[in-house]
Amino acid sequence: MPYEVTATRKRPQTFAELVGQEFVAATLTNALRQGAIAHAYLFAGPRGVGKTSVARILAKALNCEHGPTDTPCGACATCLEIARGAALDVIEIDGASNTSVNDVREIRDEVLFAPQRGRYKVYIIDEVHMLSNSAFNALLKTIEEPPPYVVFIFATTEVHKVPATIRSRCQQYNFRLISAAEIREKLREASAELGVKAEDKALAWIAKEATGSLRDAYTLLDQVISFSGGSVTLEVIREKLGVLGIDELNAFVRPIAAGDPAKVLEQADGILAKGVSIEQFTADLAGYFRDLLFLRTGVTRDTLLGYAAGDFEATAVGRWTPQQLEKAVELLLAFYRGIRFSLNPRFELELALTRLARLDDLVSPAELREAIAELRSGAGSPGRSSAKPEPARPQFLHSEKPPAPASSPAQAGAPGTASAATATAATTAKAPSGEKVPPAAAATNPVTASPSVPADVDPRDLVARLMEVFRREKPAVVAALEKAAAGIEGGEL
Repeated sequence: MPYEVTATRKRPQTFAELVGQEFVAATLTNALRQGAIAHAYLFAGPRGVGKTSVARILAKALNCEHGPTDTPCGACATCLEIARGAALDVIEIDGASNTSVNDVREIRDEVLFAPQRGRYKVYIIDEVHMLSNSAFNALLKTIEEPPPYVVFIFATTEVHKVPATIRSRCQQYNFRLISAAEIREKLREASAELGVKAEDKALAWIAKEATGSLRDAYTLLDQVISFSGGSVTLEVIREKLGVLGIDELNAFVRPIAAGDPAKVLEQADGILAKGVSIEQFTADLAGYFRDLLFLRTGVTRDTLLGYAAGDFEATAVGRWTPQQLEKAVELLLAFYRGIRFSLNPRFELELALTRLARLDDLVSPAELREAIAELRSGAGSPGRSSAKPEPARPQFLHSEKPPAPASSPAQAGAPGTASAATATAATTAKAPSGEKVPPAAAATNPVTASPSVPADVDPRDLVARLMEVFRREKPAVVAALEKAAAGIEGGEL
């Protein structure tokens, strides 16, 4: 018996065998039971999720010798011919290679003839979005009022390219991506049928790499089985396909968490020397930091992470803040996007890795705002060393009204003047030798008279206080503050 690939051998033959498309299967099944058969269907969704398979199942359901039925027998001559692709009444057309108006005109001429054997003549046009605008326009009248024995089934991966005039004449069904858990179960079932022992971690890796496409998963499984020698393990996959597993990623992230750029670059050189491509290395590392971000925010589902939560390095899970992990993922994705325009991708990879080793030095805008707010709230606290105070400015410089005139000597004995005189004397005593603060200004300027809010704020003193606070509480900000202090000392700010 000739070899048959797993994707073809495991193609669904009934609605019950569909994986991950329960809504589509239930809707079409009910329509067939009620006899509500539309003249045009539009199946939209990603690749490898069952659009063409559902089209063939629907064609069998309409033309089965025991039908129309929602459960085609699969044993009659019509069902077998449709399954082999040899049925005369089921015409499959590739929209990518039949894009012209002439191709559509042939369809318009053919629909005038009744089916030769079955009840319905079914046209399955795959990748229908590839048709030209003229071809779509030529189809409008045909799919709006076709003969009662004609059914059109359109399949596309880019439904936004199908004109609205076509979509409005069809029943549209949106196919969704298949979950990793469902793909893993189908892979385990296929491996058992082939008599191949498959490790759960290996099947989980294949399901993750398939990105929701069951056909891609079956194709990758066939490739892995061909070089695994009857036993599919994650170690063999890593060795043959040049990918990184969770153990290698954990070992690579340890020096990043320790802030050791030299060790990071040494390990990167060893990984690339094993034949792992820069693109694959970057994608795996970005996925690892993405998983760390998910774990940091409380997401622990292994089907979403790709690995069990306990497989990740314990020191790396809580090592960075969510903002730092977001920055790491953003850094790696930006590098990946620029690989094809890079003069030397390896140099840029090494630059990105050294930046990852300094994640603690990255300061988010929220931390800067918090630092400025703390600086403002603690700038006037008592107990700090103050510079030489300047003479108080007259109050009329800051307000429209001039200060009240000074009291006459006759009013010195009035009640309340004793406290003002005491305050004036105290202010005069606090001034340095050889200088006297004008009594009127000291009495009328509350900023100078208050010991807790000084009139002058020296930038050097503010920076020194801020550095002292953040050395104790936020050491990651010290580098930025030292740079600001150096700018103030040099007169750059």
